[in-house]
Amino acid sequence: MSHKRSEIRITGAVWLCLLVLWILVTNTGLVSSILIPSPQAVWRTFVGVLIHGYNGIPFWQHLGITLWRLFAALLLAILTAVPIGLGSGVSPKIYAAVDSLIQFYRPIPPLAYYTLLILWFGIGEGSKILLLYLAAFAPIYLACVEGVHHLNNEYLLSARSLGAGKWTTFRYVTLPGALPDIFTGIRTAMGVSFSTLVAAEMVAATSGIGWMVIDASKYLKSSVMFLGIFILGGLGLLLDWFLRVLERHIVFWKGHE
Repeated sequence: MSHKRSEIRITGAVWLCLLVLWILVTNTGLVSSILIPSPQAVWRTFVGVLIHGYNGIPFWQHLGITLWRLFAALLLAILTAVPIGLGSGVSPKIYAAVDSLIQFYRPIPPLAYYTLLILWFGIGEGSKILLLYLAAFAPIYLACVEGVHHLNNEYLLSARSLGAGKWTTFRYVTLPGALPDIFTGIRTAMGVSFSTLVAAEMVAATSGIGWMVIDASKYLKSSVMFLGIFILGGLGLLLDWFLRVLERHIVFWKGHE
């Protein structure tokens, strides 16, 4: 417990130092407010956007559409990448059929094929969610495959020696053994999706936190840009914390094998 409290104090001290440095740099005129707005300016912008919205759209609508796009893509990625990844880890035939396709598109920057997605699926929500889905799919798939491959072979042999069939072995040995890697893949996918979110909202969009950042950059509204960045970063921290708490409850045996 004391070790955990020490980590919390260190984390708090780092953020406090950054805040103090930010205040000193911006309030002493060392840098232009256009380049780096002061914390007070960002806070005033937040209050103004919270009360009046941005570009005639309420703040909660911007936040809601961003979360909808993100969660819809992540949920679809989890529902498809987990079974395909586990199947690829268990079956060499499935692995041979799908792995090369995923490895082919995985290193391609999302903006490189976003225009194609718009041409094929239109400028609506479908192309945006699909872009985030593709960004999230690969990390989850790879984590599932590695989770199966890293599984201690003695567990599988023990289950088979006790008469467990393929499905029973998968359900009680393979899947629980791969869960830590699966959660790591989901956390990675969430981070990748956040980094792709601005790209998803920069084309043919009129709402969303990422769109706010892009729109503000056109008019050098640095306080709005900083606000959007802080909101996205804060959401990322909050969701990652939630996933880690969920992992501790579901994968309670992690670290005690």
